[in-house]
Amino acid sequence: MQRRRFLMGAAALSVLGASNVGSLAQTGGALEKTSLTLGVGGKPLLYYLPLTIAERRGFFKDEGLDVVVNDFGGGAKSLQALIGGSVDAVTGAYEHTIRMQVKGQDIRALCELGRFPAIVIAVRKELADKIKSPADFAGYKIGVTAPGSSTALTAQYAMVKAGLKANDAPLIGVGGGASAVAAVKQGQVDIISHLDPVIAKLESDDDIKVIIDTRTQEGTRALFGGSNPAAVLYVKKEFADENPNTSRALVRAFIKSLKWIHAASPDEIADTVPAEYLLGDRSLYLQAVKNSMPTYSLDGVLTMEGMQSVLDTLKTLDPQFANADVDLAATFDGRFVQG
Repeated sequence: MQRRRFLMGAAALSVLGASNVGSLAQTGGALEKTSLTLGVGGKPLLYYLPLTIAERRGFFKDEGLDVVVNDFGGGAKSLQALIGGSVDAVTGAYEHTIRMQVKGQDIRALCELGRFPAIVIAVRKELADKIKSPADFAGYKIGVTAPGSSTALTAQYAMVKAGLKANDAPLIGVGGGASAVAAVKQGQVDIISHLDPVIAKLESDDDIKVIIDTRTQEGTRALFGGSNPAAVLYVKKEFADENPNTSRALVRAFIKSLKWIHAASPDEIADTVPAEYLLGDRSLYLQAVKNSMPTYSLDGVLTMEGMQSVLDTLKTLDPQFANADVDLAATFDGRFVQG
């Protein structure tokens, strides 16, 4: 009996040792922190597909990480959670790193997830004869994931570019899933600035007419004049500095996710995500995936051109950025994605 216990214990230690060696080999050192809380604003959206894939395909676990995902109502709320200390990292819009730098908060993107915003601005079909462009948005209610989020920023930028003021139309937070679809169908909003699969569902049901589409490179350039990075993984600088091996492991999981997405078929993606993400219509979700495929980052690296485009957008919208001294190089910590 004692010999059996000894052998069982030795086997367990051997497995544990092999696991630790694997972790050390992948990250270049022991993970400083293995349990993490990650914030996101609207996880079912295809904007955040790399997060869902990393979670569902076990890429976090492969890197020795236990990641708990907290889904908030919008990107602005997940940012607040990071600043408040209730989450360790966030998958959210890159523009938040610039906003926080101006406010004296050192937030760094570690990995690009989306190279195009993938945001679509559309009008309810029955109002299409009255609202033909952003120049007509004044006074109408615009549905966004949450005020302060990238969907709101894009709608406001479109208005300002068309000669209106950013506050000429009220922004209504409608969330990131079925609630956003319901807001349009029930007439709670007149215009929607949102993402797939919400947009794909509304298009399929003939509820909306698309005015602006940044799911493609052409549509992104038409609105922003160049590339415009979207979702990124971002953390406080102090977290990255204090947990370099953990940060590298987290980035590696997302890079695996991006590579898997680009190699996978829409059916494989639909089979991987939770069933409720399909909004009750698998064929529609497959189309939404096809629409979104060009938006995902190829290598996780943010370009200076893209970062400058986002800063220019903020300068157009917000007077506090007009003369702000922003160090764009300090908004992206590329040592983990490149190492």
